Amino acid sequence: MLLSKALAPLLVWPRRAKQLVVLLVDVLAALLAVWLAFYLRIEQWGAPVAQQAWVYAAALLFVPMFVRMGLYRAVFRYAGMAALLTTALATLVYGVVFFAVLLWARWQGVPRSVGLIQPILFLLLAGGWRVLARFALLSASAAGKQVALKGRLLIYGAGEAGAQTALALGVAREYKVCGFVDDDPAKVGRSINGAPIIAPADVGAFVQRHEVGDVLLAIPSLSRERRRAIIASLQQLQVHVRSLPGLKDLAEGKVSVSDFQELDIEDLLGRAPVPPDEELLARNLHGRVVLVTGAGGSIGSELCRQIVLQHPLQLVLFEHNEFGLYAIHQELQALCRKHGLDVVLVPQLGSIRHLRRVREVFARFSPQVVYHAAAYKHVPMVQANPSEGILNNVFGTLNVARTALEAGVAHCVLISTDKAVRPTNVMGASKRVAELVLQALAAAPAVDFSAIDETTGLAPVANRTQLAMVRFGNVLGSSGSVVPLFRRQLRAGGPLTVTHAEVTRYFMTIPEAAQLVLQAGAMGQGGEVFVLDMGEPVKIIDLARRMVALSGLTVRDDAHPDGDVAIQVVGLRPGEKLYEELLIGDNPEPTSHPRILQAREAFVPWPQLLPALVALRAAAKAGDARAIHALLARLVSGYRKDVV
Repeated sequence: MLLSKALAPLLVWPRRAKQLVVLLVDVLAALLAVWLAFYLRIEQWGAPVAQQAWVYAAALLFVPMFVRMGLYRAVFRYAGMAALLTTALATLVYGVVFFAVLLWARWQGVPRSVGLIQPILFLLLAGGWRVLARFALLSASAAGKQVALKGRLLIYGAGEAGAQTALALGVAREYKVCGFVDDDPAKVGRSINGAPIIAPADVGAFVQRHEVGDVLLAIPSLSRERRRAIIASLQQLQVHVRSLPGLKDLAEGKVSVSDFQELDIEDLLGRAPVPPDEELLARNLHGRVVLVTGAGGSIGSELCRQIVLQHPLQLVLFEHNEFGLYAIHQELQALCRKHGLDVVLVPQLGSIRHLRRVREVFARFSPQVVYHAAAYKHVPMVQANPSEGILNNVFGTLNVARTALEAGVAHCVLISTDKAVRPTNVMGASKRVAELVLQALAAAPAVDFSAIDETTGLAPVANRTQLAMVRFGNVLGSSGSVVPLFRRQLRAGGPLTVTHAEVTRYFMTIPEAAQLVLQAGAMGQGGEVFVLDMGEPVKIIDLARRMVALSGLTVRDDAHPDGDVAIQVVGLRPGEKLYEELLIGDNPEPTSHPRILQAREAFVPWPQLLPALVALRAAAKAGDARAIHALLARLVSGYRKDVV
């Protein structure tokens, strides 16, 4: 305690001053080691005699070696075993040089064994004072922060990650680590820094006895199945379950309550993603020029991340939101630097509604593969603004597909949605019309766009492009997903809002959905509607209850009036369905991938579809919502805007 108080002023000193102090202490340790070596070897207490003073000078040879190995750049408070090993290595090199100097010089009154004894003593002194100073500085730093204890913690995993986490938490002093859980019988009954290691079967009683409020999963190598089993076993204990922070934060001793991560979205999903087929994933991407529309959105940005990892020649990011484009461009640049990828990233501002701009971008960069993810996807927003939804989702898609045909793009893939199946809202209906556009174009060997342009004399465009669509349900963690909404509501103390007690949705994680989209796009031969196998649908209210339980809270309802967080049913939104579907027909065909199906669905040939599109565009430009609904009812199978 006294040493911590004495060292506390050092924390605010300039870095150069701290380095000088460390160097001076090392010099004193080296000189003291020489004096002790003489005492141990020849029992000499006094000042050096004859040529012994040269040994004291030679002891300073450690300085350049310690400097070269970075020992004066380390931050003492966060220096661990790696720093001690570096100190030992530097001292070993110094010891060899020091002993060689003594052998060569043969100074009078200096036994050669001093050259062996002094480096050993110096290692003990230099390493020992570093360890002592580290703990003293940590105590001084923590005392200055006046950190309040935020909870009692149980760490699940008594391996290296768990031990490092406990050590780092000792630095932060925000949690009291009450114990560890491990299913290795050899570890159970032992302890780490005084905290006992218990078996999984004893967790319930331990949590109750020690009033544990938080459980931290600290087993990075754990399989997804075992991880979900652990989470399920903790769900009834009213503890807040979170994940291990990044190892960089652990290494630097920067763990605090804000660094703990909420459970992965995969843990909430309840099933394991299927590993991608790497050959299929890279087939249309490696060495190609790829363009992604909506590159700044949830799906578009993840597509870009996955595409970059497949080593395309060039990736064109097309996005109308300036900040979204800036953010994904910066992120992808960092990703390329991290993995050493030589990919040309080209950010392009523009809207898919502007045909001229789309043509400019295609003409300039000549993409070979296009993933069209740009769309308005928020059901209530599109329902309230049907004209904008139609102009963006239908005619923006037509602009992209048309330009792909004109430019001779090899592959063009539309990202669609389960809401396109028997839709009850404008968003879903607009996406189904976008599908119909691609299906009609894919079936036509040449396409006449003159009626769309309201001009004559345009030559039909030959179709050399493989057009495909990929349809899937909700993605967990996207900007419109319920998971971020529920997390915000939990932080605010609730209630969690659910539109209906029976509302059910298909869910998939963003990375898995993006990987499957890329793989499905590589399968396309022209006109296919690919459907991603989303697993079993999930009740939104069950997802809400699970998130409440894994936050260490209880649901407040009629049966439990003293619960922590209420779940409030607020009523279905305009155009919202209770149940989503992925197929219009009942005849999906399997593909080479277990999670990708191919739907065989009817469509309208281009000559018959064209007049309806012309009328739909006129109604959208005129803002005629009644005409829009009527035309959608004609075009889209099962569309009824009044059905919920």
